[in-house]
Amino acid sequence: MVLDIDRVGIVGGGVMGCGIAETCARAGLSVILCEQDQRRADAATDRVTSSLDRAVQREKITAETKNLALNKVSFVTGLGSLTDRQLVLEAVIEDLDEKRKVFSELDAVVGADTILATNTSSIPVTDIATSSSRPERVLGIHFFNPVPVMRLVEIVPTLLTAPHVTSAATAFASDTLGKHVVRVEDRAGFVVNALLVPMLLNAIRMLEAGLASASEIDDALVLAFGHPLGPLRLCDLIGVDIVVAMAESLHAEFGESAYCPPPLLRRMNQVGRLGRKSGRGFFEYTPEAP
Repeated sequence: MVLDIDRVGIVGGGVMGCGIAETCARAGLSVILCEQDQRRADAATDRVTSSLDRAVQREKITAETKNLALNKVSFVTGLGSLTDRQLVLEAVIEDLDEKRKVFSELDAVVGADTILATNTSSIPVTDIATSSSRPERVLGIHFFNPVPVMRLVEIVPTLLTAPHVTSAATAFASDTLGKHVVRVEDRAGFVVNALLVPMLLNAIRMLEAGLASASEIDDALVLAFGHPLGPLRLCDLIGVDIVVAMAESLHAEFGESAYCPPPLLRRMNQVGRLGRKSGRGFFEYTPEAP
């Protein structure tokens, strides 16, 4: 049984995977981040390094802390390096087939006591866990973007998750990483996104209907409720493709019209207007490095 987790593996070096890797490394943990190929592994290295550099510039951490954190992370290709990990977190794209593929491949790599977790933002964890031969060791550990800054983590056990696995994951997120943990039932969207997605989709519907401009809709929410970002800029931060995936997952689970992606959102996803990462979504940005 895993008690104190100090060796973590992460599968996927996108924004979320790199944010989780950085957070774990800053907590002094040994981290191995796996990507599909060397180009993606190099991009993940650059992403983590740049994030740590920004933290130093903003005086959130010291240069010494940055260097210590970088020395804690190894960027590799393939899953074979994860053999000794006590916890492996999947953070690949929000696609059920891709996630199930990762979990089935991990079965042949990791030890019998390894905890397997998904960072899915909306897919029911059970749908992913059943692709593993050890579903009792699978649960959701849902971080929020940007991971080093956002305090909340949703812990999502399934009906099959062993209680000691849930306890170990909760202690990892709260005691080791210093996050505020909310334990939630395994339903699409969990708590936060089940509440958030309808608001985002309603803002898009207002824009489609010409009720107000994108800037005016965002300004109204920011000034009325004190949100740091308006809903349309938040869509751009999350990624239009991710918002579509979350909405579709919620709509498939509950069948409610509030979760149905508006046509504008689908069209933006089709043409690659994905938000900050592509340089253009509801607003325009400097494109992120691949």
